Amino acid sequence: MANKLLHTPDGVRDIYGIECTRKAVIQEKMLKEFHLCGYQDIETPTFEFFDIFNESWGSVKAKEMFKFFDRDNHTLVLRPDETPAIARCAAKYFLDEDMPIRLCYVERTFINNSSYQGRLKEASQTGVELIGDDSADADGEILAMVIQALKSTGLTEFQVELGEVDFFKGLLEEAGMDEEMEETLRELIENKNYFGVEELVMTQPISQELKQVFLKLPELFGSLEQIQAARELTSNERALRAISRLEEVNRILEHYGLSDYVSYDLGMLSQYQYYTGIIFKAYTYGTGDYIVNGGRYDSLLKQFGKDSPAVGFGISVDELLLALSRQKIETEVSMTNTMILYEQESRENAISLAGHFRNLKVPVQLQCKKPERSIEAYKEYAMRRDLKNLLYLDQEGISVTVINLDLKRMDVVPLSEYLK
Repeated sequence: MANKLLHTPDGVRDIYGIECTRKAVIQEKMLKEFHLCGYQDIETPTFEFFDIFNESWGSVKAKEMFKFFDRDNHTLVLRPDETPAIARCAAKYFLDEDMPIRLCYVERTFINNSSYQGRLKEASQTGVELIGDDSADADGEILAMVIQALKSTGLTEFQVELGEVDFFKGLLEEAGMDEEMEETLRELIENKNYFGVEELVMTQPISQELKQVFLKLPELFGSLEQIQAARELTSNERALRAISRLEEVNRILEHYGLSDYVSYDLGMLSQYQYYTGIIFKAYTYGTGDYIVNGGRYDSLLKQFGKDSPAVGFGISVDELLLALSRQKIETEVSMTNTMILYEQESRENAISLAGHFRNLKVPVQLQCKKPERSIEAYKEYAMRRDLKNLLYLDQEGISVTVINLDLKRMDVVPLSEYLK
Protein backbone atom coordinates (compact mmCIF):
# COMPACT_ATOMS: atom_id res chain seq x y z
CA MET A 1 0.00 0.00 0.00
CA ALA A 2 2.82 2.41 0.91
CA ASN A 3 4.48 1.77 -2.47
CA LYS A 4 1.20 2.44 -4.30
CA LEU A 5 0.91 5.85 -2.64
CA LEU A 6 4.20 6.89 -4.24
CA HIS A 7 2.63 6.76 -7.72
CA THR A 8 0.28 9.24 -9.38
CA PRO A 9 -3.06 8.34 -11.00
CA ASP A 10 -3.29 7.94 -14.77
CA GLY A 11 -3.15 11.24 -16.63
CA VAL A 12 -1.21 13.30 -14.09
CA ARG A 13 2.49 13.56 -13.33
CA ASP A 14 5.10 15.22 -11.12
CA ILE A 15 7.65 17.66 -12.51
CA TYR A 16 10.60 19.03 -10.56
CA GLY A 17 14.08 20.49 -10.87
CA ILE A 18 15.17 22.00 -14.15
CA GLU A 19 12.05 20.80 -15.99
CA CYS A 20 9.82 22.64 -13.55
CA THR A 21 11.97 25.77 -13.77
CA ARG A 22 11.98 25.61 -17.57
CA LYS A 23 8.18 25.41 -17.59
CA ALA A 24 7.93 28.51 -15.39
CA VAL A 25 10.33 30.40 -17.67
CA ILE A 26 8.37 29.46 -20.80
CA GLN A 27 5.11 30.57 -19.23
CA GLU A 28 6.67 33.85 -18.13
CA LYS A 29 7.99 34.53 -21.65
CA MET A 30 4.50 34.13 -23.11
CA LEU A 31 2.87 36.21 -20.38
CA LYS A 32 5.34 38.99 -21.13
CA GLU A 33 4.11 39.03 -24.74
CA PHE A 34 0.51 39.26 -23.54
CA HIS A 35 1.35 42.09 -21.14
CA LEU A 36 3.14 43.96 -23.95
CA CYS A 37 -0.16 43.90 -25.84
CA GLY A 38 -2.03 45.42 -22.91
CA TYR A 39 -3.62 42.28 -21.45
CA GLN A 40 -4.20 42.03 -17.71
CA ASP A 41 -3.96 38.91 -15.53
CA ILE A 42 -6.97 36.97 -14.32
CA GLU A 43 -7.22 33.86 -12.14
CA THR A 44 -10.38 31.76 -11.83
CA PRO A 45 -11.20 29.03 -9.26
CA THR A 46 -9.92 25.50 -9.83
CA PHE A 47 -13.48 24.20 -9.37
CA GLU A 48 -16.83 25.78 -10.19
CA PHE A 49 -20.50 24.90 -10.43
CA PHE A 50 -21.23 22.20 -12.99
CA ASP A 51 -23.59 24.44 -14.97
CA ILE A 52 -20.78 26.88 -15.84
CA PHE A 53 -19.51 24.26 -18.29
CA ASN A 54 -22.94 23.14 -19.49
CA GLU A 55 -22.55 20.79 -22.44
CA SER A 56 -25.55 22.38 -24.16
CA TRP A 57 -23.55 25.64 -24.30
CA GLY A 58 -20.87 23.88 -26.27
CA SER A 59 -18.24 23.12 -23.63
CA VAL A 60 -16.65 19.79 -22.62
CA LYS A 61 -18.87 16.71 -22.56
CA ALA A 62 -20.25 15.91 -19.10
CA LYS A 63 -18.67 12.45 -19.03
CA GLU A 64 -15.23 14.05 -19.47
CA MET A 65 -15.53 16.26 -16.37
CA PHE A 66 -14.29 15.47 -12.87
CA LYS A 67 -17.47 15.93 -10.81
CA PHE A 68 -17.99 16.00 -7.03
CA PHE A 69 -20.37 17.48 -4.45
CA ASP A 70 -19.96 20.15 -1.79
CA ARG A 71 -21.51 19.92 1.71
CA ASP A 72 -24.73 21.54 0.39
CA ASN A 73 -25.01 18.89 -2.33
CA HIS A 74 -24.19 21.27 -5.20
CA THR A 75 -22.54 19.54 -8.16
CA LEU A 76 -19.06 20.96 -8.72
CA VAL A 77 -16.45 20.21 -11.38
CA LEU A 78 -12.73 20.75 -11.72
CA ARG A 79 -12.32 23.40 -14.42
CA PRO A 80 -12.22 21.54 -17.79
CA ASP A 81 -12.14 24.65 -19.99
CA GLU A 82 -10.89 28.15 -19.16
CA THR A 83 -13.06 30.08 -21.64
CA PRO A 84 -16.47 29.62 -19.93
CA ALA A 85 -14.86 30.45 -16.57
CA ILE A 86 -13.57 33.77 -17.90
CA ALA A 87 -16.90 34.42 -19.63
CA ARG A 88 -18.57 34.06 -16.21
CA CYS A 89 -16.07 36.50 -14.69
CA ALA A 90 -16.60 39.03 -17.48
CA ALA A 91 -20.37 38.91 -16.98
CA LYS A 92 -19.96 39.30 -13.20
CA TYR A 93 -17.34 42.04 -13.02
CA PHE A 94 -17.70 43.86 -16.35
CA LEU A 95 -21.44 43.57 -16.99
CA ASP A 96 -21.90 47.24 -17.90
CA GLU A 97 -18.56 47.71 -19.69
CA ASP A 98 -19.24 48.32 -23.39
CA MET A 99 -15.59 48.73 -24.40
CA PRO A 100 -13.05 45.93 -24.99
CA ILE A 101 -11.69 43.91 -22.04
CA ARG A 102 -8.30 42.21 -22.44
CA LEU A 103 -7.46 39.35 -20.07
CA CYS A 104 -4.65 36.77 -19.90
CA TYR A 105 -4.03 33.77 -17.66
CA VAL A 106 -1.88 30.83 -16.65
CA GLU A 107 -4.13 28.05 -15.39
CA ARG A 108 -4.67 24.29 -15.30
CA THR A 109 -7.54 22.41 -16.86
CA PHE A 110 -8.84 18.98 -15.90
CA ILE A 111 -10.41 16.68 -18.49
CA ASN A 112 -11.15 13.04 -17.75
CA ASN A 113 -9.84 11.68 -21.04
CA SER A 114 -9.83 7.97 -21.72
CA SER A 115 -6.47 6.49 -20.76
CA TYR A 116 -5.89 5.10 -24.27
CA GLN A 117 -5.86 8.64 -25.71
CA GLY A 118 -2.48 9.25 -24.10
CA ARG A 119 -3.35 12.80 -23.06
CA LEU A 120 -2.77 14.38 -19.68
CA LYS A 121 -5.89 14.75 -17.57
CA GLU A 122 -4.38 17.73 -15.79
CA ALA A 123 -2.93 20.17 -18.31
CA SER A 124 -1.23 23.56 -17.98
CA GLN A 125 -2.57 26.24 -20.26
CA THR A 126 -1.78 29.89 -20.88
CA GLY A 127 -3.86 32.15 -23.06
CA VAL A 128 -5.85 35.33 -23.59
CA GLU A 129 -9.43 36.45 -24.08
CA LEU A 130 -10.44 39.68 -25.88
CA ILE A 131 -14.01 40.51 -24.91
CA GLY A 132 -16.21 43.21 -26.43
CA ASP A 133 -14.71 43.52 -29.92
CA ASP A 134 -16.31 41.76 -32.91
CA SER A 135 -13.98 43.20 -35.56
CA ALA A 136 -11.53 41.47 -37.85
CA ASP A 137 -8.87 43.65 -36.20
CA ALA A 138 -9.51 41.77 -32.94
CA ASP A 139 -9.17 38.45 -34.79
CA GLY A 140 -5.90 39.64 -36.30
CA GLU A 141 -4.57 40.82 -32.94
CA ILE A 142 -5.31 37.46 -31.34
CA LEU A 143 -3.62 35.50 -34.13
CA ALA A 144 -0.60 37.81 -34.05
CA MET A 145 -0.31 37.20 -30.30
CA VAL A 146 -0.38 33.43 -30.83
CA ILE A 147 2.51 33.69 -33.26
CA GLN A 148 4.54 36.14 -31.16
CA ALA A 149 4.01 34.07 -28.00
CA LEU A 150 5.26 30.89 -29.69
CA LYS A 151 8.24 32.72 -31.18
CA SER A 152 9.14 34.11 -27.76
CA THR A 153 9.76 30.54 -26.53
CA GLY A 154 12.30 29.89 -29.27
CA LEU A 155 9.93 27.92 -31.49
CA THR A 156 10.44 28.74 -35.17
CA GLU A 157 8.86 25.93 -37.16
CA PHE A 158 5.12 25.97 -36.57
CA GLN A 159 1.94 26.64 -38.51
CA VAL A 160 -1.36 28.19 -37.50
CA GLU A 161 -4.32 26.62 -39.32
CA LEU A 162 -7.20 29.08 -39.60
CA GLY A 163 -10.81 28.30 -40.45
CA GLU A 164 -14.24 29.93 -40.18
CA VAL A 165 -17.07 27.88 -38.70
CA ASP A 166 -19.72 30.09 -40.32
CA PHE A 167 -18.83 28.54 -43.69
CA PHE A 168 -19.92 25.11 -42.43
CA LYS A 169 -22.85 26.50 -40.42
CA GLY A 170 -24.16 28.37 -43.47
CA LEU A 171 -24.18 25.14 -45.46
CA LEU A 172 -25.89 23.27 -42.60
CA GLU A 173 -28.66 25.88 -42.46
CA GLU A 174 -29.24 25.47 -46.16
CA ALA A 175 -29.24 21.67 -45.92
CA GLY A 176 -31.72 21.57 -43.01
CA MET A 177 -30.18 18.42 -41.49
CA ASP A 178 -31.31 17.12 -38.10
CA GLU A 179 -28.97 17.43 -35.11
CA GLU A 180 -27.79 13.81 -35.17
CA MET A 181 -26.94 13.99 -38.88
CA GLU A 182 -25.09 17.28 -38.34
CA GLU A 183 -22.93 15.77 -35.60
CA THR A 184 -22.06 12.75 -37.76
CA LEU A 185 -21.15 14.96 -40.70
CA ARG A 186 -19.09 17.22 -38.43
CA GLU A 187 -16.98 14.30 -37.22
CA LEU A 188 -16.46 12.96 -40.74
CA ILE A 189 -15.32 16.33 -42.09
CA GLU A 190 -13.04 17.01 -39.13
CA ASN A 191 -11.39 13.61 -39.63
CA LYS A 192 -11.02 14.27 -43.40
CA ASN A 193 -13.03 11.10 -44.06
CA TYR A 194 -13.83 11.68 -47.75
CA PHE A 195 -15.65 8.39 -48.30
CA GLY A 196 -17.74 8.79 -45.16
CA VAL A 197 -18.78 12.32 -46.18
CA GLU A 198 -19.74 11.12 -49.64
CA GLU A 199 -21.78 8.20 -48.31
CA LEU A 200 -23.73 10.43 -45.92
CA VAL A 201 -24.27 13.41 -48.22
CA MET A 202 -25.49 11.41 -51.21
CA THR A 203 -28.40 10.07 -49.14
CA GLN A 204 -29.62 13.55 -48.18
CA PRO A 205 -32.51 15.32 -49.99
CA ILE A 206 -30.47 18.43 -50.84
CA SER A 207 -29.48 20.18 -54.08
CA GLN A 208 -26.69 18.84 -56.25
CA GLU A 209 -24.74 22.08 -55.75
CA LEU A 210 -24.87 21.71 -51.97
CA LYS A 211 -23.83 18.07 -52.15
CA GLN A 212 -20.77 19.06 -54.15
CA VAL A 213 -19.76 21.69 -51.57
CA PHE A 214 -20.00 19.17 -48.72
CA LEU A 215 -17.98 16.67 -50.75
CA LYS A 216 -15.29 19.29 -51.43
CA LEU A 217 -15.20 20.60 -47.85
CA PRO A 218 -12.55 18.16 -46.53
CA GLU A 219 -10.30 19.28 -49.41
CA LEU A 220 -10.66 23.03 -48.85
CA PHE A 221 -7.41 23.68 -47.01
CA GLY A 222 -4.03 25.16 -47.83
CA SER A 223 -3.25 28.64 -49.13
CA LEU A 224 -5.64 31.58 -49.11
CA GLU A 225 -6.04 31.18 -52.88
CA GLN A 226 -7.41 27.66 -52.38
CA ILE A 227 -9.93 29.01 -49.89
CA GLN A 228 -10.94 31.82 -52.23
CA ALA A 229 -11.67 29.20 -54.90
CA ALA A 230 -14.51 27.98 -52.67
CA ARG A 231 -16.47 31.07 -53.75
CA GLU A 232 -17.18 29.27 -57.01
CA LEU A 233 -18.78 26.34 -55.18
CA THR A 234 -21.60 28.09 -53.35
CA SER A 235 -23.93 31.07 -53.39
CA ASN A 236 -24.73 30.73 -49.67
CA GLU A 237 -24.42 34.24 -48.21
CA ARG A 238 -23.26 33.15 -44.75
CA ALA A 239 -20.57 30.91 -46.24
CA LEU A 240 -19.38 33.68 -48.56
CA ARG A 241 -19.18 36.15 -45.65
CA ALA A 242 -16.96 33.65 -43.85
CA ILE A 243 -14.52 33.64 -46.77
CA SER A 244 -14.53 37.45 -46.85
CA ARG A 245 -13.70 37.51 -43.14
CA LEU A 246 -10.69 35.24 -43.68
CA GLU A 247 -9.48 37.51 -46.49
CA GLU A 248 -9.69 40.54 -44.22
CA VAL A 249 -7.89 38.78 -41.37
CA ASN A 250 -5.16 37.80 -43.82
CA ARG A 251 -4.68 41.45 -44.83
CA ILE A 252 -4.32 42.40 -41.16
CA LEU A 253 -1.74 39.66 -40.57
CA GLU A 254 0.21 40.99 -43.54
CA HIS A 255 0.39 44.35 -41.74
CA TYR A 256 1.86 42.51 -38.74
CA GLY A 257 4.30 40.75 -41.08
CA LEU A 258 3.11 37.35 -39.84
CA SER A 259 0.88 36.01 -42.63
CA ASP A 260 3.44 33.36 -43.65
CA TYR A 261 2.76 31.48 -40.41
CA VAL A 262 -0.90 30.95 -41.32
CA SER A 263 -2.61 28.42 -43.59
CA TYR A 264 -6.36 27.94 -44.07
CA ASP A 265 -8.87 25.13 -43.63
CA LEU A 266 -12.60 25.55 -44.25
CA GLY A 267 -13.16 22.02 -42.98
CA MET A 268 -11.76 22.82 -39.54
CA LEU A 269 -14.28 22.24 -36.74
CA SER A 270 -14.01 21.84 -32.97
CA GLN A 271 -15.40 19.81 -30.08
CA TYR A 272 -16.29 23.17 -28.51
CA GLN A 273 -19.59 24.13 -30.07
CA TYR A 274 -19.55 27.72 -28.79
CA TYR A 275 -17.23 28.92 -31.57
CA THR A 276 -19.07 31.28 -33.94
CA GLY A 277 -16.48 32.75 -36.33
CA ILE A 278 -12.79 32.22 -36.88
CA ILE A 279 -11.36 29.06 -35.40
CA PHE A 280 -7.71 28.04 -35.34
CA LYS A 281 -5.14 25.54 -34.14
CA ALA A 282 -1.33 25.69 -34.19
CA TYR A 283 0.90 22.71 -34.90
CA THR A 284 4.59 21.95 -34.81
CA TYR A 285 6.65 18.78 -35.07
CA GLY A 286 7.73 16.75 -32.06
CA THR A 287 4.24 16.40 -30.61
CA GLY A 288 1.23 14.45 -31.81
CA ASP A 289 -1.35 17.07 -30.90
CA TYR A 290 -2.00 20.76 -31.51
CA ILE A 291 -0.23 23.23 -29.22
CA VAL A 292 -2.77 26.06 -29.57
CA ASN A 293 -6.55 26.04 -29.78
CA GLY A 294 -8.77 29.09 -30.13
CA GLY A 295 -11.45 31.03 -31.93
CA ARG A 296 -14.33 33.50 -31.74
CA TYR A 297 -17.28 32.85 -29.41
CA ASP A 298 -19.75 35.71 -29.80
CA SER A 299 -22.70 33.97 -28.11
CA LEU A 300 -21.14 32.37 -25.02
CA LEU A 301 -21.23 35.38 -22.70
CA LYS A 302 -24.94 35.81 -23.39
CA GLN A 303 -25.50 32.63 -21.36
CA PHE A 304 -24.14 34.49 -18.32
CA GLY A 305 -26.13 37.66 -18.91
CA LYS A 306 -23.64 39.77 -20.87
CA ASP A 307 -24.37 39.98 -24.60
CA SER A 308 -20.85 40.61 -25.87
CA PRO A 309 -18.60 39.24 -28.64
CA ALA A 310 -15.30 37.62 -27.71
CA VAL A 311 -12.27 35.86 -29.17
CA GLY A 312 -9.36 34.08 -27.53
CA PHE A 313 -7.00 31.11 -27.39
CA GLY A 314 -5.24 28.70 -25.08
CA ILE A 315 -1.68 27.41 -25.47
CA SER A 316 -1.00 23.89 -24.20
CA VAL A 317 2.18 24.44 -22.18
CA ASP A 318 2.83 20.71 -21.77
CA GLU A 319 2.67 20.03 -25.53
CA LEU A 320 4.80 23.11 -26.21
CA LEU A 321 7.50 21.95 -23.77
CA LEU A 322 7.49 18.51 -25.39
CA ALA A 323 7.96 20.07 -28.83
CA LEU A 324 10.79 22.34 -27.63
CA SER A 325 12.56 19.36 -26.06
CA ARG A 326 12.26 17.14 -29.13
CA GLN A 327 13.37 19.98 -31.41
CA LYS A 328 16.38 20.48 -29.11
CA ILE A 329 15.52 24.14 -28.55
CA GLU A 330 17.31 25.26 -25.39
CA THR A 331 15.59 27.44 -22.82
CA GLU A 332 17.95 29.46 -20.67
CA VAL A 333 17.10 29.01 -17.01
CA SER A 334 18.71 30.42 -13.89
CA MET A 335 19.41 27.45 -11.65
CA THR A 336 21.29 27.38 -8.37
CA ASN A 337 24.75 26.03 -9.17
CA THR A 338 26.71 26.94 -6.02
CA MET A 339 26.68 25.62 -2.47
CA ILE A 340 28.30 27.44 0.44
CA LEU A 341 29.36 24.76 2.95
CA TYR A 342 30.48 26.03 6.33
CA GLU A 343 31.60 24.83 9.72
CA GLN A 344 29.37 25.99 12.57
CA GLU A 345 32.13 28.25 13.90
CA SER A 346 32.13 30.27 10.64
CA ARG A 347 28.34 30.69 10.45
CA GLU A 348 28.40 34.50 10.54
CA ASN A 349 30.91 34.78 7.71
CA ALA A 350 29.03 32.18 5.67
CA ILE A 351 25.77 34.13 6.00
CA SER A 352 27.62 37.32 4.95
CA LEU A 353 29.06 35.49 1.92
CA ALA A 354 25.62 34.17 0.94
CA GLY A 355 24.18 37.68 1.32
CA HIS A 356 26.91 39.03 -0.96
CA PHE A 357 25.93 36.64 -3.77
CA ARG A 358 22.20 37.08 -3.29
CA ASN A 359 22.53 40.88 -3.43
CA LEU A 360 24.11 40.33 -6.83
CA LYS A 361 21.08 38.13 -7.78
CA VAL A 362 23.29 35.03 -7.85
CA PRO A 363 21.44 32.08 -6.25
CA VAL A 364 23.38 30.02 -3.71
CA GLN A 365 22.57 27.26 -1.26
CA LEU A 366 23.74 27.70 2.33
CA GLN A 367 24.57 24.46 4.14
CA CYS A 368 26.01 23.88 7.61
CA LYS A 369 28.42 20.94 7.63
CA LYS A 370 27.66 18.12 10.04
CA PRO A 371 30.78 16.90 11.91
CA GLU A 372 30.16 13.27 11.01
CA ARG A 373 30.00 13.94 7.26
CA SER A 374 33.10 14.42 5.15
CA ILE A 375 33.61 17.14 2.53
CA GLU A 376 33.69 14.35 -0.06
CA ALA A 377 30.14 13.36 0.94
CA TYR A 378 28.98 16.93 0.36
CA LYS A 379 30.77 17.05 -2.99
CA GLU A 380 28.92 13.91 -4.08
CA TYR A 381 25.64 15.36 -2.82
CA ALA A 382 26.25 18.60 -4.74
CA MET A 383 26.86 16.71 -7.96
CA ARG A 384 23.65 14.70 -7.46
CA ARG A 385 21.79 18.02 -7.23
CA ASP A 386 23.47 19.36 -10.42
CA LEU A 387 25.53 21.95 -8.54
CA LYS A 388 28.76 23.05 -10.20
CA ASN A 389 30.62 24.81 -7.39
CA LEU A 390 31.19 24.21 -3.70
CA LEU A 391 32.56 27.02 -1.52
CA TYR A 392 33.87 25.73 1.80
CA LEU A 393 34.50 27.87 4.91
CA ASP A 394 36.53 26.06 7.54
CA GLN A 395 36.36 26.69 11.29
CA GLU A 396 38.41 29.88 11.05
CA GLY A 397 36.21 31.21 8.24
CA ILE A 398 38.76 33.71 6.92
CA SER A 399 39.33 31.98 3.57
CA VAL A 400 37.11 30.18 1.08
CA THR A 401 38.06 26.88 -0.55
CA VAL A 402 36.54 27.10 -4.03
CA ILE A 403 35.90 23.67 -5.56
CA ASN A 404 34.83 23.47 -9.21
CA LEU A 405 33.08 20.10 -9.39
CA ASP A 406 33.04 19.97 -13.20
CA LEU A 407 36.74 20.70 -13.66
CA LYS A 408 37.73 18.98 -10.39
CA ARG A 409 39.79 22.06 -9.58
CA MET A 410 40.35 23.66 -6.15
CA ASP A 411 41.50 27.17 -5.22
CA VAL A 412 41.74 29.08 -1.95
CA VAL A 413 40.50 32.69 -1.94
CA PRO A 414 40.49 35.09 1.03
CA LEU A 415 36.93 35.81 2.19
CA SER A 416 37.77 39.52 2.06
CA GLU A 417 38.13 39.29 -1.72
CA TYR A 418 34.40 38.49 -1.97
CA LEU A 419 33.19 40.95 0.64
CA LYS A 420 35.28 44.01 -0.15
